[in-house]
Amino acid sequence: MKKFLAIVAIAAFMTSCNNASTTETTPVDSVATPTATTASTDSAKVTVAADSASKLATEATKTIDSANKAVDKATDKIKDASKQLKEGADKAKDAVKH
Repeated sequence: MKKFLAIVAIAAFMTSCNNASTTETTPVDSVATPTATTASTDSAKVTVAADSASKLATEATKTIDSANKAVDKATDKIKDASKQLKEGADKAKDAVKH
């Protein structure tokens, strides 16, 4: 991953330092002027994006909650196993003493 990031950084640096002249001309007629339709479309896109982000956040919260429950269950099982192990060790210690 470090190599990949280094390659990307070098490529970006070399691209930004490129001396080649690349000027693009666009005809004035092809430039679109913003209208109320594009504004409403943009606000609709923002609303959809916000809804999607909200849904993703809800799903992430559910996933985190279920992961926390699984960790809690595993912790309880480990505690039970350690108690049993300690009890077994205490019994073995008592058996050796007698």
